[in-house]
Amino acid sequence: MNENPKPARLVPPGALLKRELDARGWSQRDLAEIMKRPAQAISEIIQGTKQITPETAIELAEALGTSAEFWTNLESRYRLQVAQRKRAKRSSKDNITRKAKLYALVPITELLKRGWIKKVASIEALEREICRFLGIKGIEQEPQLAASWRHSQARTPQSGPQLAWVKRVEAVAKKQKVGQFSRARLEQAVPELLKLMDSPERIPDVLTKLNALGIRVALVEHLPQSYVDGAVFTLDDNTAVIGLSLRYNRIDNFWFTLLHEIAHLVCKHRGAHLDTFGGRGDLDAEEQEANRRAQNWIFPSEHIDRFVKEYGGGFSKVAIKEFAAKHGRHPGLLVGQLHHRKVVPFSGFREMLVPVKSYLEEWQS
Repeated sequence: MNENPKPARLVPPGALLKRELDARGWSQRDLAEIMKRPAQAISEIIQGTKQITPETAIELAEALGTSAEFWTNLESRYRLQVAQRKRAKRSSKDNITRKAKLYALVPITELLKRGWIKKVASIEALEREICRFLGIKGIEQEPQLAASWRHSQARTPQSGPQLAWVKRVEAVAKKQKVGQFSRARLEQAVPELLKLMDSPERIPDVLTKLNALGIRVALVEHLPQSYVDGAVFTLDDNTAVIGLSLRYNRIDNFWFTLLHEIAHLVCKHRGAHLDTFGGRGDLDAEEQEANRRAQNWIFPSEHIDRFVKEYGGGFSKVAIKEFAAKHGRHPGLLVGQLHHRKVVPFSGFREMLVPVKSYLEEWQS
């Protein structure tokens, strides 16, 4: 017998079994007696109403001198062909491939949960919702972003969540009414912004001041597997946008991320920057410059050098609070810098890393 048949038409395994019995001159009852199976079971296999199980395939192989794989393969191919024929008759609304393409494009479950797209009944309506969200006419079209994006880390997260987060930031930013952006005005205003770093209660004032400087600020909660902390880009020559994810709900992360994005603007770095802190990889020159600016705005590097040299490994809450107060900063900002320098374990003084989301509820989108 040929153990790898490829029937041109839909032939159930039972039909081939009947031919084999006829060729041997056996009745169905003969085979049932040989296999110690009920005659009805053999009859149902031949009629196609009963599937050939792995156990039955082994016994058929022993009785007929074939392999068990022959019968299991024959059965699985037949059932697959039956399912494919049924599938071909179904409506296009059951098109799994089409829906899978949409889910690969953006994290639809998260977008629905957050109300960024509407819950709809059909695949056609879902496709329209995704196109509306991405600002495209069809899913084959490449989504248009505000600028050419650059990652701050070599780590490459899934692109779908990042794309969705960026598009949401753009949508939120476009709704804000602000004046004309000027890098010169922003640079002049930085000292005033830094005076608001002593208390989390003053964080909303920072965002208000940024709006007054022509910067749209969008606080969009991070999406799983996006790894995004912040972003900065320009919608046009006169409008700048800063996006913050508050991925780490801590005062040190908030200020470092915000100042990092501000540094990109002050330093006139071209393009749009998508910052994913905490990953591994080499930073380009612009990212290094933005990091240095942000760190020195929080605390001048030489001041922290002296503080670390003075206290060595014997840091205390009192010393941290006194140093932070002297510079007009919240103590959590110093703890964050000490963690970054690895002179204090990441578990140390974490109670000073106060959360900030509760102060920003009116800004979150």
